[in-house]
Amino acid sequence: MKAKGFSLIEVMVVILIIGIMTAIIAPNILGNTEEAKLKKAAIDIQQLESALEMYKLRNNVFPTTEQGLDALVNAPTIDPVPRNFPADGFIKRLPADPWGAEYQLISPGELGTIDIFSNGPDGQPGTDDDVGNWNINDYLN
Repeated sequence: MKAKGFSLIEVMVVILIIGIMTAIIAPNILGNTEEAKLKKAAIDIQQLESALEMYKLRNNVFPTTEQGLDALVNAPTIDPVPRNFPADGFIKRLPADPWGAEYQLISPGELGTIDIFSNGPDGQPGTDDDVGNWNINDYLN
């Protein structure tokens, strides 16, 4: 009676095929991960900007840099204290950027009326990989 199973050559051919497929597919998947993180940051910034616009509509001013983005979740206690702050805030919670850091607010802004941004993958402010409301269209297209 002949034993059933795979020969060593058949197993090695399957491993070789899997290795070739991984070498072709992995760079595409890994490259898309960073692109997806940049898009997520751009979408988060767009949503934070919309919430800040709502804040301004109700209170006639944007939160200050000192009040920060937390002013969208919790009523600020430092001036200018908002007069029309909803009980649930403007958003439920602040998102973290895709790299685990907090989004930043500069108000009044240096590049616009307000600047909302992530320090990007390197975590360093003022570098070319920062994602902000001044360049989110670069990541959303």
